[in-house]
Amino acid sequence: MNSKKRALGRGLNAILESPDTDITSRDISGEFVAGAIAEIPIERIDANPFQPRDRFEAEALQELSDSIAEQGIIQPVSVRKLGYDRYQLISGERRLRACVMAGLEKIPAYIRVANDQQMLEMALVENIQRQDLNPISIAISFQRLIEECNLTQEQLSDKVSKNRSTVANYIRLLKLPAEIQLALRDNKISMGHARALITISEPSAQLAILKRILKEELSVRQVEDMVRKLDTETLPKPRPSAPAASEKLINLKETLRKRFDSPVEVKADNKGKGRIVIEFRDEEDLDRISSLLNL
Repeated sequence: MNSKKRALGRGLNAILESPDTDITSRDISGEFVAGAIAEIPIERIDANPFQPRDRFEAEALQELSDSIAEQGIIQPVSVRKLGYDRYQLISGERRLRACVMAGLEKIPAYIRVANDQQMLEMALVENIQRQDLNPISIAISFQRLIEECNLTQEQLSDKVSKNRSTVANYIRLLKLPAEIQLALRDNKISMGHARALITISEPSAQLAILKRILKEELSVRQVEDMVRKLDTETLPKPRPSAPAASEKLINLKETLRKRFDSPVEVKADNKGKGRIVIEFRDEEDLDRISSLLNL
């Protein structure tokens, strides 16, 4: 078989040609039915209108195409049957594009039954599981699953096998100014940088720090320290009538701040009554502090 026309890997080819399997069972029209795995002509597969991914790196796509031309496809794409001899891609657009580049005429595919919402859900979930996906694309996929598939964050966390706090942290990224989202999408800043910037309420301050990150190549720790300092500077000044903090309270505050690596507030009135407040950035940070307290 000519390598330019072969779509299957050796393992899949053996399965499909085996007389002991019925996974390629056909209907009375001679066409493959739902639930089968088959080699389908690429020209009969329509694009997925719910495809969440709109950027494909040219170099990586060419490498995949070269690999497919040499070795065949190891993992089939998924399609749904639209009608006689027509299919619609559910997932695997990158593989499909690479096959077209490799000059293949057919591609192995799982044939599934799915309505539009299931199509969207399957495409988004598969997209989220990609290792090379940037945080903003993941956040957008999470948000679409919640809004368009009517999922709660709890249901979403189960579907994508991630903690609810992780899902919430990704979705919060979409509240950042567009400039910061683009910097994160293009890998100019990390997820850690973005999470530190989220804690700042003023977009102008967020953008000012973004410029410093890009210009000075600041680390995540440096940005976190900068944000803490900014918070301290913007706190309201104590009233003149308030009792001055004793050296004991000052030392306690500093000790707790270092212990929990978070801003700490320690206050006491003239009678010795007071309070200790330990701040946390999000649910994940709360879990970290709780573990330090053995809670």
